[in-house]
Amino acid sequence: MTLWLALSSFVMVVLVGLAVDLTGQVHAQQRARDVAAQAARVGGQQLNASQAVRGLGAQASPTQAVRAAQLYLNASDVSGTVGVVNGTTLVVSTTDIYQPKFLSIVGLGNMRVSGKAEARLVRAVGGVER
Repeated sequence: MTLWLALSSFVMVVLVGLAVDLTGQVHAQQRARDVAAQAARVGGQQLNASQAVRGLGAQASPTQAVRAAQLYLNASDVSGTVGVVNGTTLVVSTTDIYQPKFLSIVGLGNMRVSGKAEARLVRAVGGVER
């Protein structure tokens, strides 16, 4: 009876640990994606004002966009990279680590999660991209 109770208790702890830690990993994954999306949005709002004012189109200021997105990542305490592609697309990739609460007891280490987002600047007139 004691062996059965000990074994069933261990199995229950592992099952609860799976539920808690896998849910925590999913939450960390969603946060990494959300932070990447918000950093891309913040960076995408950094326009090259001199071109936009002259009517040459809305184009991201690469240095300002990268700086703003990186500052957002730093404030969110998430590591990541930021880059500008073709002068109009800001790409943000994030990485974070989820530390298991229960499953570390059975030897499961930190879980790496990542997120990626892009922000594209477009000029629309009357709802049509131009």
